[in-house]
Amino acid sequence: MKLSVVALVSAGSILLSVAAFAQSTPGAAPAAPVAASAQANTAAAAPVPGAKRAACQTSAQALKGQDKRDQMQLCMAQAHLDCLKQAIDQKVVGPQRKDFVKSCAH
Repeated sequence: MKLSVVALVSAGSILLSVAAFAQSTPGAAPAAPVAASAQANTAAAAPVPGAKRAACQTSAQALKGQDKRDQMQLCMAQAHLDCLKQAIDQKVVGPQRKDFVKSCAH
C-alpha cells in the first residue's frame, strides 16, 4: 500500500515538474536572426545550465531518503531524454549533440 502511494506521488510529481518546466523553457527560435543553419544548430535554444536539475530538486523536495534519490534519478533521466529530443528536433549532430545534451540536462 505504502509503495503504491509513493509510486503514485512520484509519478505525479514527475509529470508536474516536466509540465512546469516545459512551459518555462524558451522556444526553439533564437532571439536574433541567424544567417547560417550551422549557427542555428548551436545557437537556437541555448540551454540554461542547472535549470533542469533545480526543477528536479524542487520536485523531490518533500521526499526523504531512498524515495528522494529515486525521484531525482527518474527526473534527471527524463530531463536527459527531453534534451536529447530537443537536440534531435534542432538537428544537432555529432560531438555538438553530446555537448548540447550534457549542458542542457545538467
